[in-house]
Amino acid sequence: MTAMMKAALFVEPGRIVLEDKAIPDVGPNDALMRVTTTTICGTDIHILKGEYPVEKGLIVGHEPVGVIDKLGANVSGYEEGQRVIAGAICPSGYSNACLDGLCAQDGQSALHGLKPMGGWRFGNTIDGAQAEYLQVPDAMANLAPVPDGLSDEEVLMCPDIMSTGFAGAESGNIKIGDTVAVFAQGPIGLCATAGAKLRGATQIIAVETISERIEMSKRVGADVVVDFKKVDPVEEIMKLTAGRGVDVAIEALGLQQTFESCLKVLKPGGTLSSLGVYSDDLKIPLTAFHAGLGDHKIVTSLCPGGKERMRRLMNAVASGRVDLKPLVTHRYRLDEIEEAYELFANQRDGVLKVAVSV
Repeated sequence: MTAMMKAALFVEPGRIVLEDKAIPDVGPNDALMRVTTTTICGTDIHILKGEYPVEKGLIVGHEPVGVIDKLGANVSGYEEGQRVIAGAICPSGYSNACLDGLCAQDGQSALHGLKPMGGWRFGNTIDGAQAEYLQVPDAMANLAPVPDGLSDEEVLMCPDIMSTGFAGAESGNIKIGDTVAVFAQGPIGLCATAGAKLRGATQIIAVETISERIEMSKRVGADVVVDFKKVDPVEEIMKLTAGRGVDVAIEALGLQQTFESCLKVLKPGGTLSSLGVYSDDLKIPLTAFHAGLGDHKIVTSLCPGGKERMRRLMNAVASGRVDLKPLVTHRYRLDEIEEAYELFANQRDGVLKVAVSV
């Protein structure tokens, strides 16, 4: 008789439901994780709304914390019962992109055409983490042991939003003493703010209007928060920098307006680090781009994955230099996940992140 598990499945646009599905088999290079805690991402909401296409019947979710239940025959260096996480981006470790140092772009082979979200497999091209069990492909490249003393919620942000937000700070090449602006303080933007502080920025200006996010922004590292509903954020940032502009502007919302604003607040030679996922063509305004003569850089980042990335992020948490556990504002059980989706999709009750215990 086939063993079954509870899992959140994409049924059709507007419906993600909890149903039974067979516990997956483990291939020789894979591992089976018993999920203990997971969460809902903004990308899952795009899937729910039909704005990002996935196959019907796919288990959604890409932020797993759990325990190794079973190891494939070729997997060594791990033990059953060991607490682990795996990144939302789970690279093979041997593709052209991986060997070129771009694990997030693991993707399909050139024969089938590369795609920019190629390294994202959980809840995208294979079954994801909002379930009792998760099959982790290429386990030796992706499973990262959780250090003793760290709780599930303390490492829950590592698989996706912490890795993504920090990548925005890293790709921007923030230096000690830099001034940084971070546009939008949702979960990704908050992590970018925390990453900017870790990188050595000494003036971090966040742009936000929701009161709970303003307070959280200050908690994770913002020195000043500009409320864009009260003042023009570009004008205010130029005042705060005495007309100099910022060294790095991080765009964490994915809108034309915030992209343009990031360009407008850059110093000559500054860097726009883009984390937003854009649904329309972007336009670069002539004056903000200094007609292409401003020595500006525009860089983009996709969430870095793999076990070494996860190890480094958990080291940052274990050191006490960053604490993202307060981003968990609501808690649900897996059998309540449909209710959790309703809350998160409608951004009710000041929700930032939801912890789903399994």
